[in-house]
Amino acid sequence: MIYEIAEIEVTAGSEVAFENAVAQASPLFKNAHGYCSLALNRSSEFPQRYRLVVGWETIEDHMITFRESDDFQEWRRLASPHFASPPRVEHVQVVFNAED
Repeated sequence: MIYEIAEIEVTAGSEVAFENAVAQASPLFKNAHGYCSLALNRSSEFPQRYRLVVGWETIEDHMITFRESDDFQEWRRLASPHFASPPRVEHVQVVFNAED
């Protein structure tokens, strides 16, 4: 599995609206081919900074299948009004995990 990590800075005062937009958009991700998981994390030190972490089967499922879909356009329509700057996105894979 690959994780897409999008670091997103939102404009001051739009934090709740952004969180609601992500919740509203969650079915768009869940319906995507290769979707595995979705989490939104908010920074404690910088409350306008979020990390959207989406699990995908492959990078192509994110970068091609989802990003070229109407659902991606709808996600951006819902979320982008709250962006203070363009999201920074990278893909990672787990190389070690200590669950216990």
